[in-house]
Amino acid sequence: MVGFKNRYIVMEVFLDPDKGFSLNEPIILTQFNVSKAIKDSILLNFGECGLALSLNSFQVKYMNPITKICIFRTSRDEHQQVWTAITMVRSIGNCPVVFNLLDISGSLEACKRAALKCDEFKFEQYKLSTGDSLSPDTQQRMQNLLEKIKTLEH
Repeated sequence: MVGFKNRYIVMEVFLDPDKGFSLNEPIILTQFNVSKAIKDSILLNFGECGLALSLNSFQVKYMNPITKICIFRTSRDEHQQVWTAITMVRSIGNCPVVFNLLDISGSLEACKRAALKCDEFKFEQYKLSTGDSLSPDTQQRMQNLLEKIKTLEH
């Protein structure tokens, strides 16, 4: 018997891409609101049948609200449909967004490495942009998120 084949997608979310970089974000990204926006996009673009096929395996495995990096799991058979639906998401809540693909792989370990590398780089940029105003609470949250990504399992 063959195991269930998955694809893992690492993406970066750009909030309000026309506005540029800002420390005061219009929405806080969570696994729930990202997942809902993607499921709505699958329903809109592929109908109820497409949504039913995708729901079997689709999951937001990781979402970092600070660096806006996320990892999605989907079945190998449906990954192109989910990828297309993610690309077509134009807003989360009332906030315009754009998704950028960073990595796609059949292995969670490979995606964890790619996401960790991007998270660390983007957090360094975030620290530089905030200067001295970075709170210890934010640094602790980021450390917790980096630990979470290291412990992800299928």
